[in-house]
Amino acid sequence: MPLDVIMPALGMAQETGLIVAWHKQPGDAVTKGDILFEVETDKATMEVEAAADGFLTDVAAGEGTDVPVGNVIAKISDSAESAAPAPAEEAAPAPSDDLPEGKEVIMPTLGMAQDSGLLVAWHKSPGDAVSADDVLFEVETDKSVNEVNAGFDGYLGATLAEAGEDVPTGQTIAIITAEKPANPVARKSAAAPAPQAAVAEEKPAPVAKAQTAKMAPAPTTHGRILASPKLRRLALEQGLDLQRLVDAGHPQPFHVKDLDALRALPQTSGATQTTAAQVSGRLTAEIASEGFTDFADWAAKSAQLTDTAALLAGLCAASHGSNTTVAVESFGMTKTYAASAQLSATEPTEDAARLRVRDLRFSAITSVAVGAEDVPTLTLTRTGAGLTITLEFAPAQLAPSDAIILLSNFAGRMEQPLRHLL
Repeated sequence: MPLDVIMPALGMAQETGLIVAWHKQPGDAVTKGDILFEVETDKATMEVEAAADGFLTDVAAGEGTDVPVGNVIAKISDSAESAAPAPAEEAAPAPSDDLPEGKEVIMPTLGMAQDSGLLVAWHKSPGDAVSADDVLFEVETDKSVNEVNAGFDGYLGATLAEAGEDVPTGQTIAIITAEKPANPVARKSAAAPAPQAAVAEEKPAPVAKAQTAKMAPAPTTHGRILASPKLRRLALEQGLDLQRLVDAGHPQPFHVKDLDALRALPQTSGATQTTAAQVSGRLTAEIASEGFTDFADWAAKSAQLTDTAALLAGLCAASHGSNTTVAVESFGMTKTYAASAQLSATEPTEDAARLRVRDLRFSAITSVAVGAEDVPTLTLTRTGAGLTITLEFAPAQLAPSDAIILLSNFAGRMEQPLRHLL
């Protein structure tokens, strides 16, 4: 059965995405993890990967097209021929579902390597009135737990998944109706990811072709290891080197299921073994004038927010795009905050930090090259009236593309904090 390729939701307030470029053409063989296209949102340009093996067909939106989130823009089929007749066959059973008519709410894509989201809890019950800004449900990904708004005014006419279910991204999980439903629907998810694997087993030929087609271009990753954020985190925590999977010839991208294979690989000698934490990346950004000092003064006087470290933690989490724990080091002291993507940070927490900000603005140090530490670290040093911001990280902690986005966003917020609050 063909798999729909949808325009992903890469941000909580995103309504559309601009297709910048297609990396595959209709009829091309693709394997799971291949870059299909690039999409531009208000914040960044991101690469979107194929979720299955097969062939790219039925491309419905070209480069330069602004596509609403959730719209089907292509399909991954078992053959290079168009899969256009398939939707009619799939749509036929819909009337028997007795679902109300209305706006569909889908499981959002909150990360590039995310295939599904765990529905943690519903904040509304079937039949309840909702507004567009109401929190409808909570979803957990590899990185964080996020609240998802309804997006539409009306009534919750149907919930199509239950709390505790892992729902594929792009699948409809709720329907918002214009009128109060007489018989609101509540049922389990209709997701059935297993058939995708079954199709690949029943028809191995297309998959074999797709794999053959990708063998030659494999080195174009330029040293980047393709792996899910969850696997990177687990490998770092357990001191495992993902490069060993690459050296052993395991196909990328790597997922959590590859962790057992990594553990089973024979140990190398101490002289040649390299942990992920020993391999570091380093990026720097310079801003001619910083606005954070004035922003901190304004926050203290206008909102009684006197904890400068908490403000830095909030800006860091907002730049990362997710709720996370941020450690802020300054004057030899460290505070760790539970910070949110909404530019806020709670009282210091004892949870382990996932990011660190090292504030050296008031020291004589003008540059750093410490190397990768236990978590990605942003170091602030003074440069005249501006700042130099250095991000050091291990590939297992942060993919290079994610590191670039984190540093770019953080530099922008340190330069013009108020602009990023609007």
